[in-house]
Amino acid sequence: MEAKAANAGSAAKDSEEDVQDRAIEENDEDEVFNSKTMQDSLTAIDRQYAAQPDVPRRVHILGTGSIGKLVAHSLRGLPNPPPVTLMLHRKMLLRAWEAGKQEVTMLDDGVEVKRSGFDVELMPLTRREHGVDLKDGQASVYDFDTESKPHEIAKQLAAEQAQRSTLPEPSPSDALSEEDPDPPSSEPLEPIHNLIVTLKAPTTLSALRRLRPRLLPTSTICLLQNGMGVIDTLNTHLFPDPAQRPNYMQGIITHGVNVPPAKARIDPFYAVHAGHGTIALGLLPRDDLTPGTPRGAAKGEPENPDIWAKSSRYLLRTLTRAPVLCAVGFTPLELLQQQLEKLAVNSVLNPLTVLLDARNGSILYNFALTRTMRLLLAETSLILRSLPGLRNLPNINARFSAARLETLVVSVANLTSNNISSMLADVRAGRQTEVEFINGYVVRRGEELGIKAVVNYAIMQVVLGKGMIGQRERREDVTFEKGMDPNAADL
Repeated sequence: MEAKAANAGSAAKDSEEDVQDRAIEENDEDEVFNSKTMQDSLTAIDRQYAAQPDVPRRVHILGTGSIGKLVAHSLRGLPNPPPVTLMLHRKMLLRAWEAGKQEVTMLDDGVEVKRSGFDVELMPLTRREHGVDLKDGQASVYDFDTESKPHEIAKQLAAEQAQRSTLPEPSPSDALSEEDPDPPSSEPLEPIHNLIVTLKAPTTLSALRRLRPRLLPTSTICLLQNGMGVIDTLNTHLFPDPAQRPNYMQGIITHGVNVPPAKARIDPFYAVHAGHGTIALGLLPRDDLTPGTPRGAAKGEPENPDIWAKSSRYLLRTLTRAPVLCAVGFTPLELLQQQLEKLAVNSVLNPLTVLLDARNGSILYNFALTRTMRLLLAETSLILRSLPGLRNLPNINARFSAARLETLVVSVANLTSNNISSMLADVRAGRQTEVEFINGYVVRRGEELGIKAVVNYAIMQVVLGKGMIGQRERREDVTFEKGMDPNAADL
């Protein structure tokens, strides 16, 4: 009797558990059905703000300069922060990270705030010479002791690389042979879904070229940098096929962040948030896709009726919910106008301070420099007001008039009178400047419209020439007369 009672009790218990399991499954099915029904009932605009649980959360940050540190530090300070990966371009930075406390420190209003939990990744150490990619440690095309010219050697190396890429993959026994005891890892690299780029505009193409295999049509690249025309360069050289291009987001940042040189030598992951500002963000529409191609969807995936890719909306939400960044989203057309205003200011302030080798306030109260400023702005104003994308907008002639642009330049020069422009800092450090993406952008757009921007072109060439002089001096390429070289030994 006792055995029968025990068996009956266990059977009743099992039946109760089965009933509970079925109830849970039915609830899950109801939730899925309700979620799908809710998504279907939303309008196209409301769907942009609906939660997307299947979006990869990891954010990669390319560029560990002052702005890159600020963005990484701010994202890790969020409630339920996203995983953040810092992409390092030098082995020295990786060694400093591993040897240090593995945290990013931001000095804000006299208080040091340290945040950790970052992942780091060393980018592929490659370089590009005469159109061919060379790995770290591979001989330069200039080092070959032959009669062939460097560009001819580059063609031979490119042909060899193409031939190797068509060969079948080696078998496991070949990979573990004694002649090659350390075979390269065959594990595929993780795709990059959310990428924030804070590099200088001239170095963006070479850096993203190394990440090209990891960028998908569903990925989103957020560009936080000065200058314009970077996206055109990327599309021309990296993403010629419109269907395979990633999604783009651009930003205008007004935060003041700097890295003291003395502190940078001790801790390369330290920065000072000197001035609080804002970030204006805007998603660029994918109007270049062929008809019928889903927006933000790769081949083989179901069609996505939403306007923006899921990764684009996720990255925009993540940046806008960081209170320190104070990021705001704008329409593409409004963001373009703000970019052009900042471009007009930088096209005057940056090159003039480079040529004067002085702070921003030096261009004020100087009539000779005011004449130069007005010549630059007269060209820039005419070109901006003639752009096809802005031609039919109301109040464009007033917004981009030479007089208003001059007011903006003088206002910025007054507010930052004691600061050194980023272009002047690059010239003093022997780095490549962004003048070709600032004044050079004005020149290129003018050529498309049949307008010759002579003053902008001349200013750009002088800045490039001064940068070359500084680079030669740093490489000790400038010859000294006898007795003038301070580093020469006494004869």
